[in-house]
Amino acid sequence: MHRKVIAPSVLAASLLLVIPASAASSVPGAPGIGDPYYPASGNGGYDVSHYDLRLQYQPKTDLLEGTATLLTTARQDLSRFNLDFGLKVSEIRVNGAKAAFATSGDHELEVTPAQPLQKDRQATVVVKYAGKPSEFKVDGWSAWQRTPDGGIAAQEPDSAVWWFPSNDHPLDKATFDISVNVPDGTQAISNGVLQSQTSRLGWTRYNWRSNKPQATYLATLAIGKFDVTTGKTAGGLPILNAYSKDLGDNAGAARASVERTGEVAEWLEGVFGPYPFNALGGYVPNVPSGFALETQTRPFYSPRQFSNGANVSVVVHELAHQWYGDSVSVDGWKDIWVNEGFARYSQWLWSEKEGEGTAQELADWAYAQHPAEDPFWQVKPGDPGPDNQFHGAVYDRGAIALQALRNEIGDEKFFSILKGWPTERAYGNAKVGDFVRYAEKVSGKPLAQLFETWLYTPGKPAFAPPAGAAPTARSPKAPAAKPAEPKSWKKIAETNTVHETGRGHGH
Repeated sequence: MHRKVIAPSVLAASLLLVIPASAASSVPGAPGIGDPYYPASGNGGYDVSHYDLRLQYQPKTDLLEGTATLLTTARQDLSRFNLDFGLKVSEIRVNGAKAAFATSGDHELEVTPAQPLQKDRQATVVVKYAGKPSEFKVDGWSAWQRTPDGGIAAQEPDSAVWWFPSNDHPLDKATFDISVNVPDGTQAISNGVLQSQTSRLGWTRYNWRSNKPQATYLATLAIGKFDVTTGKTAGGLPILNAYSKDLGDNAGAARASVERTGEVAEWLEGVFGPYPFNALGGYVPNVPSGFALETQTRPFYSPRQFSNGANVSVVVHELAHQWYGDSVSVDGWKDIWVNEGFARYSQWLWSEKEGEGTAQELADWAYAQHPAEDPFWQVKPGDPGPDNQFHGAVYDRGAIALQALRNEIGDEKFFSILKGWPTERAYGNAKVGDFVRYAEKVSGKPLAQLFETWLYTPGKPAFAPPAGAAPTARSPKAPAAKPAEPKSWKKIAETNTVHETGRGHGH
């Protein structure tokens, strides 16, 4: 028998003819999106444009079963990519073919498709899974709260890994269809508009749709027994609010606050421009937590937010986030001021409208609460660090910074900026520096030093009065007459726990 010997160089050349160039050049996607505060959050190499979640939940056992379909686009040739997820996966298919998968870290799901994904090509990823979300922990912590009649997914900076696989970072926003099957007599509340509700064989399925880009941490799921109210704004936007049937003494105050959602949103449109989404509302489940969260179109409120009576200020805060935080989202979590400074300032503007203290009076009062040596002034709202991401200074010093801007450029340009920014950046992401440059463009003034002082420089700055007021600046150290406490201050202060989720450090 004659055996033909092929030279190595000839063999290598022939192999190149049968291996696609994309396979030869493909590499694994990064296990994180590159956020220095949370290196494991998100993933590199692809974007998600849509999530279709088909879920079934049994409140008695906390068992969640799901099939998640992700519409993705590779941003590089990918031999492997990661999803962020914590429940047990039974099968993954990529473009219809079974894919290999493994887990690593706290919530990394490593997916190896049968064929590498090509750059700029769309791919469909289907993940089948089941588990008990309350039993999944990261550093002993869970974003899933069980209730007497169901369960809740609502947390910041992440909650998705407890109930659906995702690219879990605000940089990768997507539209959502969320379909949830629950036992008859139980309801499923989520984001956006309720498309349909059907019952069959003892189960009821709720189909929700969010048709505008949404960060994964802003997706929410609430399963239980609720009293639901519906209505419409003057412009025709549907409003849906939901209250657990067992809120006890907080029930009346919760309703008296959240039922003003439409009124507050209409007022905020005058400040921030047209409402950016397809629905409004809020929900108050029976949970022991104390925080609230701007889950897109349908904010989450803990009953404790209303333990001292009605508090519309917290509704103002979470609805303001629909523009500042939800439509315009952080580029990285260090940019949290573009969310929280503006939401807190919106509470000050509401107080001004209600005649319970102007924004200037509230800024003066907040400034006076913290002497120069207070550690409060060491937190930099423009880059607070992960342990101080939701520190009171991000809110109050961050809002004083906006009042300082208002005093510097005058009301006309200031309110033009507040309204123009969410339009310019609608449905996107932004850094603090992007806002600074926008404010300079609109005002025609150099403002970098003002923001450097208020957002990035440790220590108590001098606080200049508005134009037309007394010509002396408020010195950070010199004794001054204590300002009068604005009438709204206590109600606003009651919302200081708004993002204290209890995850290791205050949120």
